[in-house]
Formats: sequence, structure tokens, C-alpha cells
Amino acid sequence: LFSVVPSLDTPVCSTQTQKFNQQLASLAGKAVCYTVSCDLPFAQNRFCGDATHKIENLSNLSDYRDRSFGQSYGVLIDELRILGRAVFVVDKNGTLTYVEYVPEAKAEPNYEAALSALKQAAG
Repeated sequence: LFSVVPSLDTPVCSTQTQKFNQQLASLAGKAVCYTVSCDLPFAQNRFCGDATHKIENLSNLSDYRDRSFGQSYGVLIDELRILGRAVFVVDKNGTLTYVEYVPEAKAEPNYEAALSALKQAAG
């Protein structure tokens, strides 16, 4: 699962990361999950390591340097140098099985649909 956010230091991105982190605990060892943003790695690590957030079920991927993830998945907002909010599920064969582009930056993704797709992909 790739949970894509504009910046972890914003309220909706923080909520999205924390909700996925909580829900993914039940899939520990069955799925690999990432939060992707253009935040610098130190900022991602600070956020996820903060005692308030305790993000343990998602790893961070920074697209800051070359924004190749954003370009490849169609979420790059180049003029702002951020990624648009989205969720992608890729199965063990590398097949994209779920895609959600969240049209409003202040809206949250459909957690239930994404987690259902992830559970199905994880087998």
C-alpha cells in the first residue's frame, strides 16, 4: 500500500497517516506499507518517530529529490513541489489493484476500500 500525502505536517495528512497506521496493525507481516510525500526524510522521520504519532506500521518514502514516484503515478503537482493525495495498492506480482486519487486536498481517502483491497492483495 502506498499512502500518498502532500505533507505530513498538515492536519489531513497527519490524520491519513495515523488512521492507516492503526488499521495496518492487523496486517503486520502480511503487507508492506508506505507513506509517500515530498517531505525531506528527516521531516518524515521526525513526524513518524514523535511520541504523539507513533507510526510503526508504515515506512516513509521521500519523493523530494527527483519526484519520480509522483511522475510515475500521476500525483505530482510540480508547480507546488508536492504530491496530490492518493492511495495505491500493488499486489505481490506488481499489479496495481486499487487506485484512489482524492480530488480535494482537504478530503480523506476511502480507508475502508483501500484496506479491503490490501487485504485481498495480501491474500
